[in-house]
Amino acid sequence: MRLVPHWRAVLLRAWSVWCIALIAVIQGLDAALPLIGFALPIPEGWLPWVTLSVAILAALMRLIPQRSISGGRDADQ
Repeated sequence: MRLVPHWRAVLLRAWSVWCIALIAVIQGLDAALPLIGFALPIPEGWLPWVTLSVAILAALMRLIPQRSISGGRDADQ
């Protein structure tokens, strides 16, 4: 396994990476809700659907080229 040469730019700017980070935040919130006693006005049972939606969005974002990051030449490397 080899990292892309510009992995720092990808880590900071890629939409798919941001979606995956959002999934981690949502899952952390889902795990923390029972601990805080549902003090937040969040309806029960909708966080898994939000997570699924963001995961699908992350997969789609992997397919959309971001010229500011890849420059259109990732397939050659």
